[in-house]
This record gives sequence, C-alpha cells and structure tokens, in this order.
Amino acid sequence: MGAGDLTNVILRSEAMMEDEIREAIVAELQRQAEADPARLRISTDGDKLTADGEIDLDGLAMAIVGAVAGGP
Repeated sequence: MGAGDLTNVILRSEAMMEDEIREAIVAELQRQAEADPARLRISTDGDKLTADGEIDLDGLAMAIVGAVAGGP
C-alpha cells in the first residue's frame, strides 16, 4: 500500500465517521422531539436541520460519543 492509498483510506474513514456522527445527531434530536413534541420540534431538508425548542445536550453528547466509539 502506497502513501496515496493510505491517504485515500484515511479520507474515506473520516467521511464515514462524519456521516455516522451526522446520523447520530439527527437520530438523537428526532428521539428527543418524539419524546416531548411540546418541548422540541425539528425538521430536516437535505443536509440542513432546523430545531425549535430545548435540546438535551447531555443526550446529544452521548449520541455523538457513541457514534465516534462505534456504538449503536
């Protein structure tokens, strides 16, 4: 494996991690909105997310850590 191949592997890994983190954020915010619709409403449009209300940052942080660590 040459240096160029290694660089491509690293870039693909970073892109995959970004996708996993993005999915974890959206999933956690959807979970929070479904748990208490009066407290939080979210909508997504492509790569944009609009949130209206209170966000549980501890829950969001745990979802992100889980995504980085490879958890569910």
